[in-house]
Amino acid sequence: MNRRKFIKQSGAAMSVTLLPISSFSMMTAKTKYKMGLQLFTIRDAMEKDPIGSLKIAKSLGYQDFETYGYDGTNGTYYGFKAAEFKQILDDLGLSTSSGHYSLFEYLNAPIDQLNRYVDRCIEGAHATDQSYITWPWLDPNSRTLDKFKLLSERLNSIGERVNKAGLGFAYHNHDFEFIDQGGQNGYDIILKETDPSLVKLQMDMYWVSHSSKESPAALIAKQPERYVMWHIKDMDKVTRDYTELGNGSIDYDAVLKAASQEGLEYYFIEQGGNFAKDSIQSITDSALYFKKHLQKYL
Repeated sequence: MNRRKFIKQSGAAMSVTLLPISSFSMMTAKTKYKMGLQLFTIRDAMEKDPIGSLKIAKSLGYQDFETYGYDGTNGTYYGFKAAEFKQILDDLGLSTSSGHYSLFEYLNAPIDQLNRYVDRCIEGAHATDQSYITWPWLDPNSRTLDKFKLLSERLNSIGERVNKAGLGFAYHNHDFEFIDQGGQNGYDIILKETDPSLVKLQMDMYWVSHSSKESPAALIAKQPERYVMWHIKDMDKVTRDYTELGNGSIDYDAVLKAASQEGLEYYFIEQGGNFAKDSIQSITDSALYFKKHLQKYL
């Protein structure tokens, strides 16, 4: 079966809630940025049927994706070789601009092991035409101030290696970077001890709103050129867990109005879990809300 026929026939087992065509009429509006989705949001669907899931996301207006789960040993994304995954995206008229790679697994490893993994990530990013390799997380045992200092050294080293390969490198925050540790926190160390020309930042606006003493706009204002990517997701009004856009407590009208876009290149809508129904319905509801209320800012 040729690739185009395979794409056409794949995803038959999956379906999305049927909506009137008018529900998505705003999708043709010209915007400054492509509407992005972090594919971790629909990880269950991607595991079952990656191509069908991409087709559903496209039908909802998502155009650009951030990947996760790259298998550096085999050079695969979601079971496909990197070049094959890129061709699938091309055939669907989609793109991937960033990937979350498991760099955190090598924080305490010898530098040569880290470099070998970074090189595999570079190979994958080049093959899929991504612009950024992103460090996504830290192990709970690696969140002390000393570890954040080691992390900053590693981020600079990786950034230099990735930049030389013609790609960008970014760090993604959660909540633990903002925990006070004797008057200091990990995020302050990262901002101070990493080279802005080598290490860019991907702001998770949910986690900043959840755990930082500063607003997303205030943090961005300190080094606006560094915040090249944003994650946009909402916070449940009661539990403070994830929720679909528009259902939560984050006033994104105010957030997106106030946040400088000086450095912004890409944004990705995301929801890590706590779905009202399921992951596909979640990206459906968030897409509708985003297009109606928030896309005008981007």
